[in-house]
Amino acid sequence: MLAETICSAVSAAGLGIAAVTAYRRRFLRAARIAAYALVPVGLVLTGVVAWLSGIVFKPTVWIGLGLLGLAWVLLTATRAVERRGAGGAAKAPAAVAPGASAPALGGGATGPAPKPQAAPAEDFSDIEAILKKHGI
Repeated sequence: MLAETICSAVSAAGLGIAAVTAYRRRFLRAARIAAYALVPVGLVLTGVVAWLSGIVFKPTVWIGLGLLGLAWVLLTATRAVERRGAGGAAKAPAAVAPGASAPALGGGATGPAPKPQAAPAEDFSDIEAILKKHGI
């Protein structure tokens, strides 16, 4: 009942402002204000306001919303932890065993481990040539 009264008062005030605006010969703005002022009354007449006020004032609805929020926080937290790699079970297993390619390299399982080679310096001379060709 209170929500319907508030919506009616807001609509009446909006229509009053629209009338004053139309009196000042700003008809387009007055029509927009009147349209916005009629929305609360339309919501009251369709029953949306009663439905919303019934939801807002029930404690079980707020408990349900709290549980949905908690579930969302738990899901996002577990996803963030999984992305960081902190979860031990979440890591993907290695596709190849560490010593699987050692015999192919000639070192064998008992030989010294091969040293990783440094990445070759990138050569941008062809890119520079293309840029110079186009005058960039």
